[in-house]
Amino acid sequence: MASSCIASPAALCRPRRQRLCRVACSAADAGESAETGLLMAARKNAGRLACGVLAAWAVASSSNPVIAAGQRLPPLSTEPNRCERAFVGNTIGQANGVYDKPLDLRFCDYTNEKTNLKGKSLAAALMSDAKFDGADMSEVVMSKAYAVGASFKGTDFTNAVIDRVNFEKADLTGAIFKNTVLSGSTFQDAKMDNVVFEDTIIGYIDLQKLCTNTSISADSRLELGCR
Repeated sequence: MASSCIASPAALCRPRRQRLCRVACSAADAGESAETGLLMAARKNAGRLACGVLAAWAVASSSNPVIAAGQRLPPLSTEPNRCERAFVGNTIGQANGVYDKPLDLRFCDYTNEKTNLKGKSLAAALMSDAKFDGADMSEVVMSKAYAVGASFKGTDFTNAVIDRVNFEKADLTGAIFKNTVLSGSTFQDAKMDNVVFEDTIIGYIDLQKLCTNTSISADSRLELGCR
């Protein structure tokens, strides 16, 4: 399949028959403060910024999720309104995941939540075994979040920034990653049937790793450009 490339420090390829940005370069990490600024710019302007700018940022920020699978997690929060804290989000940490207290959303149920999660920062959130089925999570910033075993069936991640999130064994069936920055995240053993990847902004190495997930449907693999 023919593709066109832009000769620049952040070489970018876009297959002509697919709506996908591919990054085939690397960039040095400019530090947490610069990363945070770019992250928020991506969240607010993902639908308008040039693909090359976002793609370069995606490669620069690609690294392991903040909490690896099997790593010991803190005890479940006993705060009575801990699930409602998602509607406020992490107001301190952005890309760096700094927080005054953990954003503990484990086992919370946000099924079909259409209003209160949109555009929130869920950086460094503990989301394992939570339910976000059918939720509108467009424009959210999920950086260094731990979502092992969580359910995102039919979740809308349009214009979101999904950076270094651990989705191991999560159910992402029918999730929508439209114009979404998807960098440094892991999807080991995740269910990804009928996931929509429309204009997804993803690094080349991340794309290669994502394509190893055998649950991705044939149409989604074609949309991604998996070989």
